[in-house]
Amino acid sequence: MKTRLIYILLFFILINKSIAGDVPIIVISAGKAPQSKSTIGSDVSIIDSNDIANSNEYFVGDILSENLMGMNYFQSGGYGTTSGIQLRGQPKRYSTVYINGIKLSDPSTPSNDYYFGNLMNNSFESIEVLKGSQSTLYGSGAMAGTINLFTKKGREGHNKTFDISEGSFGTRNLNAAFDGILDNFDYFVNITNFSSDGISARVDDDENDRYRNDNYEGNFGYQINNNLRFETYLNYADTFLEYDSVSLSQTDDSSTDDEQALFSSKFIIDNGNLKNTFSYNKTYILRETMNYNTTPKNKMYEGARDAINLIGQYNINLDTRIVYGLEYEVDTAEIFSNYPGNTGVYGNVGYIEKEEEINSQYADLQFRPTEKIHSTIGVRRDNHSIAGDYHTARATMAYKLESDLTLRSSIGTGLRFPSLNEYYFGSSVVDSSTLKPEESTSFDIGFDKNYPDKNLDFSTTFFRIEYENYIGAPKGNEDSGNTYVNKNTNFTNHSHGYEFSSNWKPSKDIMVNLGYIKTFSYDGSTCDNGDDYCDNSMNVRVPSYVLTSAVSKILRNNLSGKIKFKYVGERRDYGGSDNNFRQVMLDEFMTVDLSANYQVDEYKMNFSLKNLFDEDYQENLNYSTPGRNLNFRVNRKF
Repeated sequence: MKTRLIYILLFFILINKSIAGDVPIIVISAGKAPQSKSTIGSDVSIIDSNDIANSNEYFVGDILSENLMGMNYFQSGGYGTTSGIQLRGQPKRYSTVYINGIKLSDPSTPSNDYYFGNLMNNSFESIEVLKGSQSTLYGSGAMAGTINLFTKKGREGHNKTFDISEGSFGTRNLNAAFDGILDNFDYFVNITNFSSDGISARVDDDENDRYRNDNYEGNFGYQINNNLRFETYLNYADTFLEYDSVSLSQTDDSSTDDEQALFSSKFIIDNGNLKNTFSYNKTYILRETMNYNTTPKNKMYEGARDAINLIGQYNINLDTRIVYGLEYEVDTAEIFSNYPGNTGVYGNVGYIEKEEEINSQYADLQFRPTEKIHSTIGVRRDNHSIAGDYHTARATMAYKLESDLTLRSSIGTGLRFPSLNEYYFGSSVVDSSTLKPEESTSFDIGFDKNYPDKNLDFSTTFFRIEYENYIGAPKGNEDSGNTYVNKNTNFTNHSHGYEFSSNWKPSKDIMVNLGYIKTFSYDGSTCDNGDDYCDNSMNVRVPSYVLTSAVSKILRNNLSGKIKFKYVGERRDYGGSDNNFRQVMLDEFMTVDLSANYQVDEYKMNFSLKNLFDEDYQENLNYSTPGRNLNFRVNRKF
């Protein structure tokens, strides 16, 4: 597969020629530079400010689940509980998440991935989801895709927005935002207080698990002159969650008190054809858990990331430009380890601290080989302080067959370096250098078709991802009797399938949306052929198919309503001590949601009734999901 990729890259280079033309610009992140969506070969989905404003969801994960096909969002209980995004039928550790360019993964987690449970939606202007391998531009972990979130900025004048929400399970959300522009200075400040009595995360009791989220953030910019700009973003979140243990037989009196701090400072030099952005990004996450079933009862998990980046863009002409970058990243983690032989930095307490460094360089050539074709070719080098040097590459093409029909395709390689937990904390790895990065090859092809006279458009994508060197401790991977030693397995895991989405506006006041995804995936790490270790070979918690449909109607000039259907197929899940660790198939389910928006002068009211028929289902084995619930929100702008 990699040989074929090299030939395709050479083909793109040989046919390159420049043809000038006007291209409408839509700011997206597929190439880390402004591009028109119709000229991008990658599969890109955008959730804009209207989608976010009209949603009655509190959290980003729920907005993604509501608006996007080609992904699965699961949660282990109510608000704030462990959750994750799965793109292209792959585990969540193969997708990366950014806010204003700040990578959000937590180096202290087992896989150095990101849990969406605490990420609220109040401050975001847009969300962009890139599917398929994005490692060439976004580095380690972006094997299945990348999610970019962009916060709001100051608008003309001085504006105030207040938001109050009340809902089922004792849920309340208070939000205040202030933004504006003063001469060359622009600002956006957002304050959120969210609280909920919650539901019981596990199915064996009726004790509610409380959740609280206090969030403070600011986005500030200063235009020094026409060519120079300075930007700073800050975010601090303090959250508290009561959660249930993973075994039905244990007591459910655990909690976690978490802090997250994000900081970004950017200096932008824009000289027309040449633009360079220098940035320093900081991610800090501290988790303090209280679990009466462990020793010690209180444990601290501390993860931090410091990154210095350069992103450059040189426009050769109207059709050709080079995007390039330099990145230096240091990840550190301090974790309590139960394994003997790990030397604790605090004596015999069991805490150890480790770090890793990654130096990266990348270049992405974006060009127009013919009048109807837009292409990109990208290469990247990552040097990991433990794993060493690795390279990734990507090529994309968007071919405009007709004015309303575009064929697009992308092919690329990806990688994920082992996490600090996998190197040092999660098991007794005798020699960390023996762990190799997980590597992948991704391919997709699809087309976008529009029928302007019928107000109809649809999009279809076929995809395939293969990855090897899976890191884990599956059955048959014992080392001197210890089944918890992380190793690279010899399995080649893969997923393939197709996605379909369509939007139809039969009249000026009705909109119909339809989406379907069918996924075939194989998890060789736990599903050997002929082995009864699991009931199905699918990756854990990935549905075999998902069907969604929504109908929106403008009832009056200031009143609109929406009904949404979602049907989710069977999923495989891990078993536990409750069923002798046998894996199971979770039942398919269907939910129906209602929502309405009503505008009166400066007041906007949102109403939603979720899970209308009170469907009883599980996204994770033995973990509850909310039944029928009601939410009401009032928004006031000044």
